[in-house]
Amino acid sequence: MKKAILTAVAASSLVACTSVESAVVSGAEISANGGEAVAVIQANALGLTAIFHIVDLVQSDLDTVVNKLLVAEAKAMGATKLDLKGAGTTPRHGIFALAGGIIGVTSSSAMGVAVK
Repeated sequence: MKKAILTAVAASSLVACTSVESAVVSGAEISANGGEAVAVIQANALGLTAIFHIVDLVQSDLDTVVNKLLVAEAKAMGATKLDLKGAGTTPRHGIFALAGGIIGVTSSSAMGVAVK
């Protein structure tokens, strides 16, 4: 039984992924609050949960996509700030927990404009 659980966790870790896409833009053509636009950035993360979204096998939440992916990419592109345009994640509480079942897939995404 322990071997089956270990195999399931190992296989599930191969399914989860993150993705960051960016496009360099001209500050004269794209307006941003508080400075000159450098790039438009989008970040996505897929995760896996178990037992009605109670146990995170692979983490996917707003903290991951905003702080670890979006802000990190903006700083790597030379921006000092990020103008967050939108963010969303799979609901996990209340009636939405039933969608988690034994193994559930969660998704989180965020987009913003990197600003100098």
